Amino acid sequence: MERRSVRLGVPGHDGDLEVVRHGHWGRPVLLFPSEAGSAHDAEGNGMLEAVRPLVEAGRMSLFCVDSLDGRSWSDTALPTEERARRAEAYTSWLEQAVLPWVQGQSGGSTELVAVGPSLGAYHAVRLALTRADVVPLAIGLSGTYDPTAWNGWGELGDATYFANPTAFVANAHGEHLEWLRARVSLLLVVGQGPFEVSPTRALPGTRAFAGVLARQGIRHELDVWGHDSAHDWPWWQRQLAHHLPRFV
Repeated sequence: MERRSVRLGVPGHDGDLEVVRHGHWGRPVLLFPSEAGSAHDAEGNGMLEAVRPLVEAGRMSLFCVDSLDGRSWSDTALPTEERARRAEAYTSWLEQAVLPWVQGQSGGSTELVAVGPSLGAYHAVRLALTRADVVPLAIGLSGTYDPTAWNGWGELGDATYFANPTAFVANAHGEHLEWLRARVSLLLVVGQGPFEVSPTRALPGTRAFAGVLARQGIRHELDVWGHDSAHDWPWWQRQLAHHLPRFV
């Protein structure tokens, strides 16, 4: 399987982050790691193996990215608003560096699919909601979509609001809402097993966000797996292998 990697600078941030590509052809799939993970987690935790037949058949190329969570959302010593401000550097990196590189690698005309487990689900879904012109489809696995619930504290402001899909989608209206309805498709997958309710709150968080999408008429699917389905890599492998073939 063809593999290549690149390090891309983060706008307004000292340093760069890595993107690893697996595959040679097909629809580009952007895979986020779980919380504070790296671009190599897909290999180490079996996600690449789960979709290997699709990659080797040339139906998709898998683009795996580093996270910046350790300096933003995962740093609970910081108030939520500061975490959100720091996370803006990651958003800028995705939009200004990663998306152009992936499009260049893919011929520039193919729309991306964004996928992620746990905190990576948040990143995938938020990217689709803000850049549906390039990423109209996202698959969130065991995600939560309200950053104010992530051990949050302190006064909230614009940075938190615009980083919070639960808030900005609920308040979308007019032409912007019509654009979301026309462009975005979201697939939210979650289990009912170990760690999906506590401490991650992925199950109630996913259901709550699906409710927001339903009230706003935004195209989505909610797929709730059984009580054996845990907040862990073996289940995310199965869920990705189950759903991705219909999109590539």
